Amino acid sequence: MISAFPYIGFGCGSSSSSLSRNVNSNNPTDAYTWTEQNIKKKPRSFTDMSSTEQQIVIVMDDRSYNVSKSKLIEKSDYFRALFSSGMREAGEASVQLQGLSAPGLELVLEFINTSKVQVDNETLEDLIETASFLQVTPILKLLLSEIRLDNCVEVFNLSEVYGTHELRSACLNLMSCHYHPMLRRPEFHSLPAELREQIREMRMRGAATLVVLGDLDPFSMLRYGEREQRWKPFTSNLDPDMNNVRGYGSAVLDNYLFIAGGYRMASQAIAAAHCYNPCRNEWTHVASLNQKRANFKLVAVSGKLYAIGGHGLSTVECYGPEQDWWTCVSSMPNPLTEFSACECQGMIYVMGGYTARDRNMNVLRYCPTSDTWSVLHACSAHIRKQQMLSVEDVIYMVGGYTRDLKKAKHAETNHSEDTLTVQSYNVRTREWLQLRSSVSKSGLNLTCALHNDGIYIMSRDVGPRASLEHRVFLKYDIFGEAWEALRHFPAIGHNVLLCSLYLPNIL
Repeated sequence: MISAFPYIGFGCGSSSSSLSRNVNSNNPTDAYTWTEQNIKKKPRSFTDMSSTEQQIVIVMDDRSYNVSKSKLIEKSDYFRALFSSGMREAGEASVQLQGLSAPGLELVLEFINTSKVQVDNETLEDLIETASFLQVTPILKLLLSEIRLDNCVEVFNLSEVYGTHELRSACLNLMSCHYHPMLRRPEFHSLPAELREQIREMRMRGAATLVVLGDLDPFSMLRYGEREQRWKPFTSNLDPDMNNVRGYGSAVLDNYLFIAGGYRMASQAIAAAHCYNPCRNEWTHVASLNQKRANFKLVAVSGKLYAIGGHGLSTVECYGPEQDWWTCVSSMPNPLTEFSACECQGMIYVMGGYTARDRNMNVLRYCPTSDTWSVLHACSAHIRKQQMLSVEDVIYMVGGYTRDLKKAKHAETNHSEDTLTVQSYNVRTREWLQLRSSVSKSGLNLTCALHNDGIYIMSRDVGPRASLEHRVFLKYDIFGEAWEALRHFPAIGHNVLLCSLYLPNIL
């Protein structure tokens, strides 16, 4: 009789008695049930006993199983190596195993005989342990399609123990693809913090791509091929309820695109929120805002979203993907309209716009850690309707209106609405710089995104009769401080949003 002992790992020969275990060792009653109902003191057959095929008796403890030798060789690398070893024991009619669980062994032997296996969470560890030891690769490949949100952490941990690298990779990919839903599962937080961060960063493995969403006849999404310099449509399950919504807030968090609030034409503000996951090319509903908001700012900071202000509102609410819920945080000092906001160095900066009584000349800063607002200083110029983005400790302001109140003798003589300007503000030195202007383009009604080494700028609304100055598709190189005109404006459309996402190669 050949005696075989389990070892750790898939396809390796190291052994460890510490991982040998008895089934239901903590429950003697269950162990007794297995013995009385399943053993019956005679070999269990996994083959047609009338067959002329050579049978091998697999013996483990006081259990024995008849299995076709040819199927063992076909399905198990372990048995294939054993029977081709040329040793005297390879010709014997029985093989003894130790240290495996009876449920796991029976599941694997059933698969060897029928090519089918029942996978459930209760026997998952038994199945992976036995399939790894006996090197039944088809079972391990079949398990790739059985990984789900409710078992992927357990499968990942088992893949680490038994060295099943394909399972490990598949679990990481699933957790990365469903990163925000995984944040809501308690078992996910049992993984080391470094591994959870690696899973989050895996969402950014694709190609950074410019994406446009808007009423492009029809309401649709386009992606920009930089090599071909043209826009390409790609299908996704866009919710019809998102059509004709204006004044919404948008932000990218962990390579998810969020769109929330806004208003429909001839209608009040709305609170609905949607999320696009490029890893699955899928839109889903997320929790609605607590307050209906339009013409507000949605900003991503440190793994959370902040909905700031809105028409007649000073309130702020925070979305945590771990709970899929919005909670109220400290309000702005005053309600603002036509203001701008962005994240920089873990803080939220708010500039420009109007209070209920006057121009807002102050730079406001919100600290998420302390949940407090600070008034930093007053500006000499009044800005409104700018698009704001940040790189390291510098905030860039694109387009909009600017009035330098100190230099202007008459307010009407100092408008910059006919020129597309870029300004910068250093949050560390508090220094303002006027960068480059494009006199041939309008600075109004723009959408922009930070992408690779530049700020990409596009008109939000372009009708059939729009002049060239209102058809904006430019790149501002933030390192070279230069403009680059880009070819092929996507299409005539309205309510356009431009963003940068990492798209998988399959899209």
